[in-house]
Amino acid sequence: MPLIDFYPLLKFSHVSLVGCSGAFFAVRGAAVLTGRGWPMRSHWRILSYVIDSLLLAAGVTLWLMLRLNPARDVWLGAKLLLLLLYIVAGSLAVKRGHTMVVRGAFYGCAISLYLLIASIALTHDPLGLPGRW
Repeated sequence: MPLIDFYPLLKFSHVSLVGCSGAFFAVRGAAVLTGRGWPMRSHWRILSYVIDSLLLAAGVTLWLMLRLNPARDVWLGAKLLLLLLYIVAGSLAVKRGHTMVVRGAFYGCAISLYLLIASIALTHDPLGLPGRW
């Protein structure tokens, strides 16, 4: 069976994992900002890594399956660059920010980047939904 036959399942998995990853980050980040200790316990961190690793695997598989090229498909290039910024902002929001003000600022930044990345994926426009206004 050709790999392309798995496209609908792979896309559904990728989109579902995007939602799970974003929701989990939003809840963990909010909990950190309100002084809760549970988000930093190892099993929650491991769950986050598992979700994000599966998300990455599904995304890379779709990328290869569809023969996308971030240099040619500018929306994908923009999405990948913003993903790197999202990872940094998320890390500063949840564990590396030295004060709650810094963590809060990076939490807002990470959520904004997440939403922009999702809008780029939906529109295939490097500016996402804001580029259509």
